[in-house]
Formats: sequence, structure tokens, C-alpha cells
Amino acid sequence: MTDTVILNYVTFIYFTSFVLYLFRMIFLKEFWARLASFLAWTGFFAHTFALILRWKASYNFGFGHAPLSNLYESLVFFAWSIIILYLTVEWRIKDKSLGAFVVPITFFTMAYASIAPGINNRIEPLIPALQSNWLTTHVVTCFMGYAAFTVAFGCGLLYLWKSGKEAKYSPMFAEKLPPLPALDLLIYQSAALGFVFLAIGIITGSVWAHYAWGAYWSWDPKETWSLITWLVYAIMIHARYVRSWHGKRLAVLAVIGFACMLFTYLGVNLLSSLHSYL
Repeated sequence: MTDTVILNYVTFIYFTSFVLYLFRMIFLKEFWARLASFLAWTGFFAHTFALILRWKASYNFGFGHAPLSNLYESLVFFAWSIIILYLTVEWRIKDKSLGAFVVPITFFTMAYASIAPGINNRIEPLIPALQSNWLTTHVVTCFMGYAAFTVAFGCGLLYLWKSGKEAKYSPMFAEKLPPLPALDLLIYQSAALGFVFLAIGIITGSVWAHYAWGAYWSWDPKETWSLITWLVYAIMIHARYVRSWHGKRLAVLAVIGFACMLFTYLGVNLLSSLHSYL
């Protein structure tokens, strides 16, 4: 069984997990949450196995490299980063409500990797500019940052949804969701984690750019929008510490930051860029 076949099954598993997380939100039964979490963990382990197979296959072809070299592989790794970070958060807070807001992003990322027009899922040798360990570090840290921003986005959506609807539902329903202060803290912690990872990604990317093209910074669209995204989250962290922003304002900033991140990752590809291979 090839890695792409396994990843197709993983996409279906994530979809099923997402639906079950929704069932838990609708029917307020922990059975659905436990089943959804079990499937999410199953998808994660299968996802990890497929990435290892793909990595090993590249060595079998004689040009071994980490599976991070094109848009397809980056989408698959992004989805993997989201699910491992989400499951870590779920295990830490002992609450599965967030799954209905984060797992669907994992599913849609995998689905896009499968159906996007013109996407190349073949394992191919790296072009000379990509043959650097700095690139691997750059990509891994950036996507871990993106995954943390995705979790912050999911927490922000849940915060906005709960704070706007809580009064309309029974106390029993409200008790099944994380308290608003806990969500507020999760938004901040996830955003701060992503901020650190993205900072490391920008720095290692600059070193790689110097190695590949002879300049640390060239104001390429991807570089520029990475900096803009980083600044949005810097403002968010600053606003919390200095201006004491909490609650809805922080949740809205998490949504805005996620939109900037998505444009940095996918929207910039529509522009002329040194990163067009992604």
C-alpha cells in the first residue's frame, strides 16, 4: 500500500472524526467525543506512518529528502502538524469541544491536497536551491507555527460562538463547553507558541535564502507576508500584556491572524515568488 493510498484513507478518517465531534456538540454525549478522539488518534498514527513511508521511498529512489518539497507534501505536513498539536491540547485540557472547530481544518487541508487542480503528489528530486538542512528546519518550524495559529483560530471561533450563544442555551449545554477564561488563555498560549515557531522559521528561512540566493532578505511576497503575519501576532501578544486585551478582542485578532497566515501560505502562491514551488 503506497503512502498516497494511506493518506486518502486518513482524509476519510479525519472527516469521520469531524462529524463525530459535531455529534458530540449537538447531542452532548461523551460517547461521540471519545469515538471522535479515537479516530483522530488513529488518523494521526496512519498519517505519521504514511509520511515515514514517503520519506523512505525518496531514499529508495536515490535522492532522499524529507517530504516537504512541494505543495502536496507541504499540505500533508501542515495537516499532520495541526492534528498532533490539537491532540496534545485535547489531552492537556481534558476537553474535546475544540475538535469540532480544528479537526475540520485538518480534513479540508488533506482534501485540498488530494483534489487541488494541477497538484503534484509524485516524489521527485530536489532542485539545488532546496538541498539544504536549513530548508527543512525552516519549513518544519513555519508549519508548526501555522498549526499553533490554527488551534488559536479554533479557540477563537469557539470563544466567539459560546460568548454569543451561551445565554440562549441551557446551563447543561454551557457546562459541556470549556469556560470562557480557559478558552481565552488557550487563544493566547497557542498564538504565543505559533509566534515563537514562526520567528524561528523566518530566521532559518533567511539563512537558507542567503545559502540559496546570496541574500538574507529580498522582500519576496512570501517573505513580506510572513513578516506581516508575525507582526499581527506580535500586536496580539502586546495587546494582551500591555493593553490587557482579553475575550472577544483577542478572539477576533486570532481570526484575523489566521486569515493572514492562510494568505501567506496559499494566497501568495498566486503572485510571482521565489517560493512558487510551494
